[in-house]
Amino acid sequence: MAELKLPLAQEVVETHNRVHRDAVAEDYQALGRKLARRATDIDAIGRKVADFSVAIPSWGAGVGGTRFSRFPIPGEPTNVHEKIADCAVVQQLCRITPLVSTHFPWDRIDDPAALREEAAGLGLGFDAVNSNTFEDQSGQPFSYRYGSLSATDSAVREQAIAHNIDCIRIGEKLGSKALTVWVGDGTNFPGQQSQRASLDRYIESAKTIYAALPADWRMLIEHKLYEPAFYSTVISDWGTNIMVAKELGIQAQCLVDLGHHAPNVNIEQIVARLARFGKLGGFHFNDSKYGDDDLDAGAINPHQLFLVFNELVEAEAADPKAFRPAYMIDESHNITDPIESLLASAEAIVAAFARALLVDRSALAEAQAKDDVMAAFRILRQAYDTDVSSILAMARLTAGGAADPISAYRQSGWRSLKAKERKPSKLGSGIV
Repeated sequence: MAELKLPLAQEVVETHNRVHRDAVAEDYQALGRKLARRATDIDAIGRKVADFSVAIPSWGAGVGGTRFSRFPIPGEPTNVHEKIADCAVVQQLCRITPLVSTHFPWDRIDDPAALREEAAGLGLGFDAVNSNTFEDQSGQPFSYRYGSLSATDSAVREQAIAHNIDCIRIGEKLGSKALTVWVGDGTNFPGQQSQRASLDRYIESAKTIYAALPADWRMLIEHKLYEPAFYSTVISDWGTNIMVAKELGIQAQCLVDLGHHAPNVNIEQIVARLARFGKLGGFHFNDSKYGDDDLDAGAINPHQLFLVFNELVEAEAADPKAFRPAYMIDESHNITDPIESLLASAEAIVAAFARALLVDRSALAEAQAKDDVMAAFRILRQAYDTDVSSILAMARLTAGGAADPISAYRQSGWRSLKAKERKPSKLGSGIV
């Protein structure tokens, strides 16, 4: 295997780590003694943390935006090659983001096999490919104004189906193993479409796409409560999602985006239900205050993120052979450096996972069996209140990453260097 050509000089990382290594070791040992009093082996937790991974979205490497505007920054990526390079910086520093999820036609790829080789040289592979039938592209024969996979016009549906199948074919060349399908189809006025017929059309279209899946692929179906359709959405909730997935077949599973639900919905319960019926395909991690805000994971409600992982750890323990959810960060970084937000989000996600691993499952089951409400709650709260930062830092150091990824990134001067090399990004609105 050829030697990796990592984007940052390893000396930058090593210089950074020399300053922090002793403090990390001291904190790790102190936490290890604390956990030992709970009969928990910190090294066992550390090994599971080291094995954890979450994919990065290619579009997340660029500055996002709202429907009103976007504010580009110097040095942000303007093509898929530059996006891959920035994703490689994230992986080099945090060591838990080895895969990139692409989005077509946002990512214009002339030679998928060559891009796969390029990514491999940077220490990256490719996760699920994402189709786009929620906006029109230049030169597109038919518009998605009134829908795509559920459109009343059969020619529009055929165009949307063909695009999804094209995504599968590109994904095969990239080494991907899943197709993520999200549609913004729905209505803005009562009576605009038959809600029953539009779902039937969606299922018919989805079956054609499903039939084109390679045998070792999955089709991840994403639901969303609203936007851009504001009166009704064809795949609006997890109930519709799981029914469609069950109708399509074993390779179809449900994708949970943390921002795609009504405020205060019990997402962790949805996770438990989907896992129970074998249809939990994966997650798009982000955070929200009001709706589908696409804020950094853990920025608003880190406790909910912990509760989600508590259910995931329990689901894996119940059926480890069948448990293989696809994890991905899905955010719009509007006013931060995207690399810093991706690093912060990756840490928040793996921290929630680590805390969930600290839950005393035997004690929790005993408290639940006795209907000891406060004891059960305190068992969860004890795990959530544990500072796991030294476990994460030690895992990064062991893997060759940075003790403090954001500080190391700032010290590297990567963005300033890229500002001199890359052409400026354009003004506009919407996500990159």
